Amino acid sequence: MKVFFVLLLAVILCADPGSSLQCYSCKSKLSNSNCQDAVNCKENEVCKTDVIKVIGFVSIISKGCDASCQDDYQDFKVGNRNVSCCSSNLCNVNAAGSVRSSYGMAAGISASVLWTFLNSRL
Repeated sequence: MKVFFVLLLAVILCADPGSSLQCYSCKSKLSNSNCQDAVNCKENEVCKTDVIKVIGFVSIISKGCDASCQDDYQDFKVGNRNVSCCSSNLCNVNAAGSVRSSYGMAAGISASVLWTFLNSRL
């Protein structure tokens, strides 16, 4: 009988209570730090982050839950739009638009350092 109660307790403790996915949510914020309110998503929704970057200086950030989210990147003459989707709790903490520009900046700095190093050795 003790074994039964121990097994029953283990099942109750290990069972998923059906908790929903949590995502950060905001509409049209200029700073990622102003976009940190957590919400519970509905069933079959994922976290979405939508960042519109205008002329490389101003970012407009929107986050939330979305049932039909698809990763997307669009480049315009005056800026770009980056949509990212993820499916773990609070995974949309960062602004998606900063990812591509940070790789470009890192590559540019690396190339400059390498160029300076190679020119000084010749």
